[in-house]
Amino acid sequence: MRFLDACAGMTIFLSCAVLAEDRLPEIPADKLTYAQREAARTFQEDRGVPVFGPFIPLLRSPQLMLQAMSMGDYLRYHNTLPPKINEFVILITAREWTQQLEWQIHQPIAVKAGLAAAITESVARGERPKGMDEAEEIAWEFSTQLHHDKKVDDRTWARAVAKFGEQGVMDMAGTNGYYDFLAMSMNAAQTAPDPAKPMLPILPKH
Repeated sequence: MRFLDACAGMTIFLSCAVLAEDRLPEIPADKLTYAQREAARTFQEDRGVPVFGPFIPLLRSPQLMLQAMSMGDYLRYHNTLPPKINEFVILITAREWTQQLEWQIHQPIAVKAGLAAAITESVARGERPKGMDEAEEIAWEFSTQLHHDKKVDDRTWARAVAKFGEQGVMDMAGTNGYYDFLAMSMNAAQTAPDPAKPMLPILPKH
């Protein structure tokens, strides 16, 4: 019944997927190893919140989780891309992997940062958004080429460097790669999204 209720509340353009069992749920406090407890403590000191989301499965490898946290701290909060563009790249990556939790976390952040909700809806449907500004269009082309073609063509590279600089281009590649890593980790672990929130539709494989 809970599954049916969750499906009924989804927006019309989203389909409802079967919710798979979470393979690596939150570890009870009394089951944490010493290394996991220390990593969880470091995470809370750094982020100000307990271990959450993608870091829950990653906690099984405490040092990996801490290294991921460190890279995430840079890519989320200190890289040279405008926040709107960085969040757009994260949504493109979440769509590529149909990573429900990644999308649920970052879609509201992207809209708050200034990305049009209509653009996020197009991405969710697997469509090229209309009405993008120059920076958004470059980020779309750069990121989708990396995911689909495994490279970036000369024209898109030149536009990206002209708009964001060489550091910005590497930050964009880094954001794509980092959220690929998180999506792969969560998809493998079947990390559970919030079933009460709208989910990405399952798209045909390209």
